[in-house]
Amino acid sequence: MRQMGLFEAKQKLSELVERAGRGERIGITKRGKLAAVIGPAENNSEDIDKIFDSIEKIRRKVKRMPGVTMKELINEGRKY
Repeated sequence: MRQMGLFEAKQKLSELVERAGRGERIGITKRGKLAAVIGPAENNSEDIDKIFDSIEKIRRKVKRMPGVTMKELINEGRKY
């Protein structure tokens, strides 16, 4: 893992993000000590699919209230 100082990293942030997107990990040091690591984002698509599946299962179980729309419930929740 390549390391660079915070000042240099700030100057090259766009480049570092591109490199991280290609899979590289870059250490950022502050006063000579490793403070952070920029790296590729995790692929969370499976987790997201599981979340939506669980929401769909819950949605099916919820009893509907006649005359009340989902939009009205959402707007009511936003009041608080």
